[in-house]
Amino acid sequence: MHFSESIFAQRFGITQQDLERYLSEALSQGGTYADLYFEYLSTSAISIDESMVKSASQGVSLGVGVRVIAGERTGYAYSDDLSADKIRKAARVAAHIAKGPATVENVSLNEGRRRNLYPVGTAPTETPFSERVELVKRADRAARAYDARIFQVQASYADSLRQVMVATSDGVLSFDRQPLARLNVSALARNSSIKGGGPPQRGHAGGGGRVELSFFLNEKTPEHFAAEAAREAIVMLDAVDAPAGEMTVVLGPGWPGVLLHEAVGHGLEADFNRKGVSAFSGRIGQQVASPLCTVIDDGTIADRRGSLNVDDEGHTTQRNVLIENGILRGYLQDKLSSRVTGAAETGSGRRESYAHIPMPRMTNTFMLAGESDPAEIIRSVPKGLYCVNFGGGQVDITSGNFVFSASESYLIEDGKVTRPVRNASLIGNGPEALKYVSMVGNDLKLDEGIGMCGKEGQSVPVGVGIPTVRIDRMTVGGTA
Repeated sequence: MHFSESIFAQRFGITQQDLERYLSEALSQGGTYADLYFEYLSTSAISIDESMVKSASQGVSLGVGVRVIAGERTGYAYSDDLSADKIRKAARVAAHIAKGPATVENVSLNEGRRRNLYPVGTAPTETPFSERVELVKRADRAARAYDARIFQVQASYADSLRQVMVATSDGVLSFDRQPLARLNVSALARNSSIKGGGPPQRGHAGGGGRVELSFFLNEKTPEHFAAEAAREAIVMLDAVDAPAGEMTVVLGPGWPGVLLHEAVGHGLEADFNRKGVSAFSGRIGQQVASPLCTVIDDGTIADRRGSLNVDDEGHTTQRNVLIENGILRGYLQDKLSSRVTGAAETGSGRRESYAHIPMPRMTNTFMLAGESDPAEIIRSVPKGLYCVNFGGGQVDITSGNFVFSASESYLIEDGKVTRPVRNASLIGNGPEALKYVSMVGNDLKLDEGIGMCGKEGQSVPVGVGIPTVRIDRMTVGGTA
């Protein structure tokens, strides 16, 4: 796509000269850098409960955010109106907030190089609404048909098409068209053989990515996600209370990588390290994990939920090695942090929308595969916990302490996976936990595509991944 083909040029009549004028206005009170972030976002969402479509919505939002940087100060203003006077007003407001010595001459914009990690011809948002409703109905039917003990199903579908344009005072003009879709299923099961049914157990599954609607028809169907959610709910009916105490924990491949995202990923975002508040501050070049651990954040994987052609500051995304064989190699940088610290940008500047200031965030964060056979990892554990699926988790950046709830986990007894357990949580410290990694499987898997990451009130889509990993010491919170 060239500038003339963008929605902002065609529908709103914005010219390259306009952009250059807005940037000059933003820098009129001084400052070392300015950028404009234009966004046109179409969304839809459908949810079904008790086999009825309970809600369906479609919407559009649009706007522009203007940012000015002067040293460590940032001025930010935005408008949901793309008329020239409103954009100029936002530029003036941002300029006054960040007032500083003037250093930037007139800006001349050039289009950045193009690539397409998600070549989606027709975005799901652009397909007939009835086809998307049918996906949710199919998921509901399949989960209910899985087993008579499934008594409640909720299914939801959401998609968006985000069209963005970023113009920077460095002279870069970039565009992107970012499709995204996700299908979620959750199922409740009750034990028919127990009087009153016993406590209901939940299973959930879902996935998607920057894909066409055909992904849900040919690759990962509603029936696939429904069966996975129903299976987990049924398995958990036979669960025993989780043991508590320090033990060996084995993480299954895929979504359990969310533990890596929370325990380590957030602490490696440059803003926390620039301010010296992360458990990883000032530790580049030091051993922060077992030599078996190599942790990557990669925004360039085709079709993935966390991937972007360009980040939300117009910088190309890339593959960043954060921890290599246990040694801390670098942080995730956005424009502000890299300018203040002199580090190279990593394409990690992200924002929820035009109304939000960008900050360094993860894209797809995962640990590279090791050499061990996953079956051998399980056999090596005399007594421990095998965690296959996680619910939510959180981390305290400063201490590195985290807590996670494991939604599906099993006891390991004498090298065999035995009974499922319920209410297990993992409690630990990010920099400490990875020191106890003693085996890494050869089965790296990325999650199905449901991750959302929250930071300072902003949510962005992300991906996680991990191979089977043995951690020799971790505190398990349980109810047994």
